Amino acid sequence: MAEASGIRGIVWLASYPKSGNTWMRAFLSNYLADGDNPVDINSLDTGGPIASARTVFDEAVGVEASDLTQDEIERYRPRVYRQVAANSSEILYLKIHDAFTTTPDGSPLVPPDATKGVLYLIRNPLDVAVSFAHHSAASVDRMIAKMDDPDFAFVDREDRLYNQLRQRLLTWSGHVVSWVDAPALDVHVVRYEDMKAQTLETFRAAVRYLGLADDVARIEKALAFSSFPELQRQEQEHGFGEKMPQAASFFRKGEIGTWREVLTSDHVASIIAAHGDVMRRFGYLTDAGDVLY
Repeated sequence: MAEASGIRGIVWLASYPKSGNTWMRAFLSNYLADGDNPVDINSLDTGGPIASARTVFDEAVGVEASDLTQDEIERYRPRVYRQVAANSSEILYLKIHDAFTTTPDGSPLVPPDATKGVLYLIRNPLDVAVSFAHHSAASVDRMIAKMDDPDFAFVDREDRLYNQLRQRLLTWSGHVVSWVDAPALDVHVVRYEDMKAQTLETFRAAVRYLGLADDVARIEKALAFSSFPELQRQEQEHGFGEKMPQAASFFRKGEIGTWREVLTSDHVASIIAAHGDVMRRFGYLTDAGDVLY
């Protein structure tokens, strides 16, 4: 991606839920702030809230989303992002959990002409199933079924008022492929496992992709300020506004391979049957069918 200086647009921090998006946002917030203390996790500032935030939509459109149908809202969303990008004097880094889909009138939900780049964060779906289940206070079986549901969406009920807009996630595999194979986007894939095992190298590569200064000391400080123990400490002391009400905590373990302690052989077989092709493509499964990580 070209140098960030003087170039406006949106860099999407895209991921299926529980794949490292919040960690990346915390890192970028600390890197951009370059302060002497960690950034407050309840004030992560990468240029805006999650892309599905209702407030962003209402302010940009001038019509409250609550007065529109889900399909009407989706028709407006690409225009919202174009306006947000045009009105910003600097690059925005926006978190998004939506899959890269099209609106009811056939337009890309995420407009390529307002997009500077994409950091796509991916994680072993076996670990995602466990983490997502804890996050949602749901059973593993339910989350595995959701991950294989092409109609799975967040906040899709029209009889309730949410603080976010509907987010269509598709299946886990469908979500990954929708972003990484989007023909009009410049996508840099970041594996959660590499964020954990090769931390400095992985975050440096992300910084270089974003066109930011490859300053190792600054990167290391931002990593220290966004470390998992630091994020846990802040959540324990002050809470975290993005935690689901029913979840015990947001920053629970953040480890690789937790699935081995939780999933049954039937769970593993079900996930591999549904997502084996994409797991192989991104190094989570060997050609012989052995699970890595």
